[in-house]
Amino acid sequence: MTRYSVDPERHELIATWGTGEGDLATRIADLPADTGISVLLSLARALTHLSEAAWHTYTHPASAASSQEPDSEGWRRKEERKAFDEVPGAIARPNLPQGGMLDVSYSPLAESAHRAGRALHTLDNADLTNAVLAEAATELTAVENAELGDLTGRARQAVLLSREGASPVQVAAADRLLEQDPFGPATLLTDIDPTAAAVAAAHWLAAAAEVTADATGHSPTTLLREADDIEALPHETPTLVLDLIDAGASPYDAVTGLVRHALHVADGLLPDLAGLREQLEDLDDDLAQHTGPDTRPEDTGLRLTPLDPKRPAPDLLEDLLAGIHGCWLLHEEYDEPDNDQENWDDEHAEAHQDRSRGHFARLVREAAATRHDRLI
Repeated sequence: MTRYSVDPERHELIATWGTGEGDLATRIADLPADTGISVLLSLARALTHLSEAAWHTYTHPASAASSQEPDSEGWRRKEERKAFDEVPGAIARPNLPQGGMLDVSYSPLAESAHRAGRALHTLDNADLTNAVLAEAATELTAVENAELGDLTGRARQAVLLSREGASPVQVAAADRLLEQDPFGPATLLTDIDPTAAAVAAAHWLAAAAEVTADATGHSPTTLLREADDIEALPHETPTLVLDLIDAGASPYDAVTGLVRHALHVADGLLPDLAGLREQLEDLDDDLAQHTGPDTRPEDTGLRLTPLDPKRPAPDLLEDLLAGIHGCWLLHEEYDEPDNDQENWDDEHAEAHQDRSRGHFARLVREAAATRHDRLI
């Protein structure tokens, strides 16, 4: 989301937002020099909340909810997305206290706009109001562009967010990048929505696992544990994704399901109650073993989600790319055994590694092309 702040020395309202390569900032407007800092901070805070609410409609789209019936979660998300149209009017003509009472909107987005509007009403500066209206339009347009898969300009901040769904445009863009470099080019992490990138990466990981399984004789769903013996890898999550795909899930369903589960945990919800009950039953012995007055939670190894709930989609993407790397490690060990590697100089070792990675990439491209239909 975009954060808004006040520069008390320059008397400026400033907006900052993150990208995959760092943070950007821009000056929104000059602020009245003779105004107390409290009302200025109220304006900045309201605009930050407005951005947060707007981007929440992106990360939690109505289409990802299980139901669209009235009063359901999907219905509430759809209504919140409609509130985009209310923002300009709320900023320009906010609800004001009347008779000691104040109308408060049920919509977090609309109410944030009203709060910004009330701060602007107190400041009574037409130029500042116009600048804020233009800024709100820029921010909402960025969300709309991200929904369409266009992550240019202000919409680049979407690469830092975790979304319950994935734009087909972004999935296709990620697939093209992985076709160029099946190990995952840097732009996959900086230019693509991470959920969409993870969907494509899951497809390419499955292809890499298929190639490696053919070369090693290991099952596609167990080989990353073998690769972990060669080099330390975050193998649990990519193995889980391979298990899901092997069981018939599409890369899209496998990835968005894991991201949605982690986002629910981050929101303080109990996701998949039936699955949680089954998990607890399976872990009953472990819980008895690990539970005690001196047990620390971090020592049990028990997690509500395999992903980092603060950044589940980027975390998943990184793990899937590590899984592709792990497949190559194991493939190289079986495909080109060489007992003289310890005697190689750096140049010889680097040339051999380049040839091995290139050979593996060609095999993975062929496997990915054969099963490209699972991405659609």
